[in-house]
Amino acid sequence: MARPLDHAKRADLLAAVVRYIADHGLAELSLRPLAAELGTSSRMLIYYFTTKEELLVQALGTQRPDLAALFSEVADVAELRGQLWEFWRANTSGEGRTSVRVMLQVLGASCAAHSPYAEYAKTAIAAFVDSLADGLRGLPAVEDPELVATLLVSGLRGILQDRLITGEVDRTDRAARLLIDQALQ
Repeated sequence: MARPLDHAKRADLLAAVVRYIADHGLAELSLRPLAAELGTSSRMLIYYFTTKEELLVQALGTQRPDLAALFSEVADVAELRGQLWEFWRANTSGEGRTSVRVMLQVLGASCAAHSPYAEYAKTAIAAFVDSLADGLRGLPAVEDPELVATLLVSGLRGILQDRLITGEVDRTDRAARLLIDQALQ
């Protein structure tokens, strides 16, 4: 009889996978070195997650914020600006930065033909755009919520990538602030 899954161990592994990929990158990800770093075996990772791709998708799933809750109770444009700015700040430092670094690698990898990450990337982008657009629908100043949400999500993602590549904090903070302010006029 198969041993039942240790859910606490599984959760610890998922968090460690995100950190590992942030430090070592996705392009050369191999289960054996990953398992060694995590203090387990590649066989145990397959037992818990079936495939390397599924391991990564589940690890990223643990990092996704509750976007619907974040934008659902927005009362006005000023409040939404504040929430987006706080979201920016949270995702450019600490654990948020780690998650963003991994997410950007997965989004890049999902552009390849027949990428195992393509469906995950589409779902992640749609979740963010849809949640933000839902929050924007209640604001009379926003004529096209999907368009504004797409501009903000895609624009902020590009600025995040710029920041991770260049390390330029002040310039990218100013660009993010300008994008948020201009998109929500």
